[in-house]
Amino acid sequence: MGAAKSTTRKQAGADERIAHLVKDAYRGLSKALQIRLKEHDVMYGHWTFLRILWQTDGITQRQLSEQAGVMEPTTFAALQSMEKLGYVTRQKMPDNRKQVRVFLTPKGAALRAVLVPAAEEVNDIALADIPVKDVTLLRKTLVAIIENLARAELVGR
Repeated sequence: MGAAKSTTRKQAGADERIAHLVKDAYRGLSKALQIRLKEHDVMYGHWTFLRILWQTDGITQRQLSEQAGVMEPTTFAALQSMEKLGYVTRQKMPDNRKQVRVFLTPKGAALRAVLVPAAEEVNDIALADIPVKDVTLLRKTLVAIIENLARAELVGR
């Protein structure tokens, strides 16, 4: 039954709109990552914020929202939860009391060593048996799609 379902999915995929295929791929990748994050008691909603902070620790809450592509209230709520879990601290800057910067704690920084390999495992599973040249083309194509959509958004279309 599994092979028949896979064949049907491949046939449907050939005629499916790109948006639907990307959505289905995203769902599969997200589910696989969620399972691995849960093994380390990390919420999926915290993953994006942790990834950004591992790269740019000490950024403002507003910058974190912008980089994550979410509204500031969403970031605020996630940071409250992450602070309670001991992953981050938020500090007001002495020169600008309105500006709040977010810093990883040692516990939050240490998560990188276990979560990044888990995410890499998901990527390896997703790309299994796909030739490197196809993966390279896929990356190039996805970047072009992202850029095209961003450009269209700028002109309001």
